[in-house]
Order: sequence, then structure tokens, then C-alpha cells
Amino acid sequence: MKEIKIEDFKISEKIKIDGTKTKFDLDASKKELKKHLKKTRKELGDLQDKLYAHGKYAVLICIQGMDTAGKDSLIREVFKDFNARGVIVHSFKTPTALEKRHDYLWRHYIALPERGKFGVFNRTHYENVLVTRVHPEYILGENLPDVNSLEDIDEDFWDERFQQINNFEKTIQQNGTIIFKFFLNLSKDEQKHRQLRRLDKPNKNWKFSPGDLDERELWGEYQKCYEDAINHTANPHAPWYLIPCDDKKTSRVIVADIMLQELKKYKDIKEPELDDAIKDKISEYRERLKND
Repeated sequence: MKEIKIEDFKISEKIKIDGTKTKFDLDASKKELKKHLKKTRKELGDLQDKLYAHGKYAVLICIQGMDTAGKDSLIREVFKDFNARGVIVHSFKTPTALEKRHDYLWRHYIALPERGKFGVFNRTHYENVLVTRVHPEYILGENLPDVNSLEDIDEDFWDERFQQINNFEKTIQQNGTIIFKFFLNLSKDEQKHRQLRRLDKPNKNWKFSPGDLDERELWGEYQKCYEDAINHTANPHAPWYLIPCDDKKTSRVIVADIMLQELKKYKDIKEPELDDAIKDKISEYRERLKND
């Protein structure tokens, strides 16, 4: 199996999504990929235990991608071996009436993981510069003071929103949150295959919505918006990773490996040592328990 190199996936310069890889050959069989993922997620789970005991960092994983990109199954498979107390998944849908009475980042801020835990955002605060940019009429529902019509939602509006997102991510990073942002890069042909599969398999029918086809017709607009969002918000403190996802098993292995490689760089993440006064009496405590 090929070595997974972070630089093959990390966005370090401006990109054009059109023409980027949606497939990546790791030169491994399905069995080898499964075995590798199992080993990696076990190491991630062990690392999370240390993160919890250490109590100084949180980890935020942001997962974005077009419909059928495999977000749900990736989360299920990559975090399978985590202690349940150590990872919390949030799936952000259409904002509620309460959420609309706050700024658009509020619901994401209150869902952030506490120190010692992993938080996974299945769709993220980036929906606010993706779906809303393709459908700017949604912005009118935010009831913003200076936005009274679609004409008020210009390029300056989006530039300002990108800066707000950058500020948000910089703030949480400076306060101990390690950020990963994964864009699951799916080809239009593979999306068609997966949507057909939803229609052909009775146990997958529930995932299908006619609205998915309407959004598919806007593929080019979404790709442009993703490209713009990534180029405006790929920063050293909150990097983007472009993950080819036409093959789900491969994409899961890549995501898990990137997280493990990056988190291993934090040499200070370790279990805290016992106080010397307690360590000196361990034999005494052991005897008390044995004689209990």
C-alpha cells in the first residue's frame, strides 16, 4: 500500500477544483484498506484518550461535500473505535427559528467540542457561503440590518463573510482547538451513480429527495462556490484538505491517516503524571485495596 503523504491533499495554494483528482489509487486491495483503517482508527481512539486526560486541546473536524459524497459513512467508519464520551457529531440542517434570531455562526459556536474531545461537523459553518451563495434569497431570512434585497448581497458581502469565518476559526484555534477541514471531492458521474443506487435499492430510497436532482443541476455553481470558499479560508491554523472520494474506502483511509499524522505532531499531548506525594504512596494504596 502506498504511503499517504499529507502534502498530496493539503491545500497550500489557490486551486481550481475543475480538474482536481476525484480518485486516488493507494495500490491496495479492499481487504488491505479495511485492515489499515482499523489500525489507524484504533490509534486515533487511543490518542483521544490521552487528549481527554491532557485536557488542553479540542479537535474539530469539518466535513463538506456534495450530496452522496459519503460524509455519513466516513464519520461512521473513521470514528467507530472512539470512546463514546470522546466524540460528538453535529449535523447542521436548515436553521431553526431560534438560530435565525442569532448570527449565522452562533449555532456552530455553541456546538464546538470542549477540551479533551473531538467534535465532528457534518456540513458546517461553510454552508453559509455555499448554499446561501447559490441561493442568496436564503440570506434575506437572516433579517440582517443592511440587507433588504438581493442587490445588497454583493461580492463585498461574501468577502466580509469569509473574513468572519477566518476570524472565528483563528479565535478557536488560539484557544486550543485543532481544526481539520475536509472537502470530499466527488465527480459528477459518480454522484449520478450513487443517486441511481438510492433509487434502485429499496433500503436506500429514504435518502432520496427530488430536490437532490434540482441541486445537481446547479453542480457548476456549487463547484465554483466551493472553490472560492476554500481559496479564501485555507490557512495554516485551519487547513483544508481535498480528499478524492469516488472510492469511499480510500477516502476514509486518507482522512483517518491525515488526522493521525497531524495529531502525532503535538508532542505535549500525554496523560498527566500523578502528584509526587501520591506516587510515593502507591504501594500503601495498593495494600489498602488488597486488605479491604
